Amino acid sequence: MSALVLVVVGVLTGLTTVVFGFGGGFVTVPVIVWVDAAAGPAAATVAVATSSLVMVVNAVVATAATPRPVLRRLRGTAPLLVLLGIGGLGGAVAACSAPARLIHWGFVVYLAVTVVDGLARPGFLRPAPAAAAAAGRRAFAVPAASGLPIGAVAAFLGVGGSVMTVPLLRRSGLPMGVTAALANPLTACVSAPACAVFLATAQGADTRALVSAFGSVDLGAAALLLLGALPVVVLLRRRPPRIADRLHAGGYLALLCLVLTAMLVRTP
Repeated sequence: MSALVLVVVGVLTGLTTVVFGFGGGFVTVPVIVWVDAAAGPAAATVAVATSSLVMVVNAVVATAATPRPVLRRLRGTAPLLVLLGIGGLGGAVAACSAPARLIHWGFVVYLAVTVVDGLARPGFLRPAPAAAAAAGRRAFAVPAASGLPIGAVAAFLGVGGSVMTVPLLRRSGLPMGVTAALANPLTACVSAPACAVFLATAQGADTRALVSAFGSVDLGAAALLLLGALPVVVLLRRRPPRIADRLHAGGYLALLCLVLTAMLVRTP
């Protein structure tokens, strides 16, 4: 039953990768915590580690299938991309030895803050016309200096980079479709070094109860998630769904609420 659940969640992960730019991070973390409950307190670390592998594969595939004109918006962002990777590396190292409850509740608090901010502050559900007009003229919406903290927090909590970068890109006036597409390469930059760290070490995570563990990563769970996700990513990137912009933004916040509820139900 857990294998089937992982494949189905993988399909959802592929959908959210394309539609919301998530890469799968906060969708997969609660599910892997449940599936790998046999790892006890280490389940949160295993979930973050496994999520990093799923995210980097999904994000790279989605980026490769993104139209070139959209990716041209990333010109001049090399310092940001490098700092995202360095931050991701540091966050992953910290997660390997952090208490499971800290990761779990950090995840919960960050999602809650993001939801409240998206609902309470103008510019997310419906971008201001002035911001939309300026989006094509200004520099990239995510400052290079923010790459380090974004990468560190994202890798530590297993949320990829999209939960942080999507609101920033959205408030710059970009439509949700472009925002989600740009979030994928940013997520890949965070997740790749973090994934390397998690594959290389099981420090802080007792994975002996997991048959398919490699380092801190549950390779079996990752494979099932990707089995469901990758066909969806390829299909939807070639034929992206048409969603009204405000509905698209509302769906983003609704999914955050759903994942937040799942993490609160599964409290360590």
